[in-house]
Amino acid sequence: MIRPCGVLLALLLLPAVAAAEHVDARDYPAPGAGGEAFARMERALERGFDYICGDTFCEGDYGNLRALQLRCAVRRRDATVSGCTWSFAGSYAYVDGDTAVPQVDARRWACALPVPAGTPLKTLLARLSAPEGFETPLPGSELSTYDALTQCL
Repeated sequence: MIRPCGVLLALLLLPAVAAAEHVDARDYPAPGAGGEAFARMERALERGFDYICGDTFCEGDYGNLRALQLRCAVRRRDATVSGCTWSFAGSYAYVDGDTAVPQVDARRWACALPVPAGTPLKTLLARLSAPEGFETPLPGSELSTYDALTQCL
């Protein structure tokens, strides 16, 4: 008797799960449908980051800083962005001369991009997919992705 009740409960909750208010931008308007456009934007931003990294973010202890993933939450009903976060990782490694043991100081960062809530996804994708997108002010903001990362990293 418990098993049929569990199945019934799962079936009742399924529409609520399927109709979540926000989705990953890669999954807007349907699962996987936005993946190509979002990947194009992410690659453009990564190129901008890689180009400038050696002179800025990648100096000092974390010289091997790497961009990991960019994620943006999109409100399903109107295709507006609610927020974006870009993750990074880096490490500093050395050999302890007294113990002969390699040491590693590894760090990670989660950098919020100052995308105002309500920004149309289409506008964000168009602006940041351009070759100069990394240094272009985000829609509705005076700050660029570069500016946001300088504050975060």
